[in-house]
Amino acid sequence: MTNILRFRVLGDSLAFGVGCTSAEQTLGHRLADVLRADGHRVDLGVHAVSGARSIDLAEQVREALPGGVDLALLVIGANDLTSFTPPAIGARLLHDAVTNLRRAGARVVVATAPDLGIVSHVPPAYRELVSRASEMYARAQADAVRIAGGTVATVGPELFTRFKTDPALFSGDRFHPSPTGYALIADALAPHVRDAAANRAA
Repeated sequence: MTNILRFRVLGDSLAFGVGCTSAEQTLGHRLADVLRADGHRVDLGVHAVSGARSIDLAEQVREALPGGVDLALLVIGANDLTSFTPPAIGARLLHDAVTNLRRAGARVVVATAPDLGIVSHVPPAYRELVSRASEMYARAQADAVRIAGGTVATVGPELFTRFKTDPALFSGDRFHPSPTGYALIADALAPHVRDAAANRAA
């Protein structure tokens, strides 16, 4: 394959890689390596910002578009949950970001809000409530992404269960993943990213 695949990563601290000790451990670099193994020549650009919410996606999209985007990965939602952003508002902002990337010719893969009920900082009495709120937010995001023409990277409850039962998957702040945790997330996202890259002309 001769064309360069312009792969852009947008979103929050998970997309940026907080908790990693080197760039190679981040989602963008891990997934770029997966794409290169498939024969793609990858130009990786990371526009994600730690602490970003869905309202910040518009600026990240504006930064990414001038250099061209063939494939975009968006990881967003955790900070919307912690800031109590209503699902309808966050979903609309995400829809707009995906729509603008699709109009520019990009294939878009979105990892929706994680289950924050697994985080140890959450008191046990509130974990079920937080998990339900996370699920509701992710469901609203998923509907918005599909309407906008993007792909939802569903990772399934098994991944969250592994994080819930294995403290080693969290970094020292007990909120962000450790490098090992990022590797598991990248493995879960890889099939969606690979499919999007293979079908990016569609």
